[in-house]
Amino acid sequence: MKAKKTGPNPIDTHVGNRVRMRRMVVGLSQEKVAKALGLTFQQVQKYEKGTNRISASRLHRLASILQVTVPFFFEGAPQQSAKSQGKTEPDFVTEFLATHDGLTLTKAFMQIEDAKLRRRIVNLVEHLAGDDRGAVR
Repeated sequence: MKAKKTGPNPIDTHVGNRVRMRRMVVGLSQEKVAKALGLTFQQVQKYEKGTNRISASRLHRLASILQVTVPFFFEGAPQQSAKSQGKTEPDFVTEFLATHDGLTLTKAFMQIEDAKLRRRIVNLVEHLAGDDRGAVR
């Protein structure tokens, strides 16, 4: 009996998203990370997608290259349980921050010093998305 193929493990996907997010924050290309690891950029792509698992020694090397500690890659990781099926909130946030738009938007948003203006921007985005539940009037 063949095992049912279910796709990447959620932990591998989470770690890959954290690798991508941090790589983008420090401004490194996949090619530069790959060269530092002695790999092809395609292998780094597979790590970032969670398609291929990252060994402990390679994760340790990645942490050094990306200037973080190994636990950084597991922050907000989904809990493994028989009941957990869907995406968790931290997965959603990590996936967003791992995109170019997510990182750019977050950096720009954090540069706005006026807290009231930031709140108004959040309200505007919620309104545009059709979610007025959290809007503060």
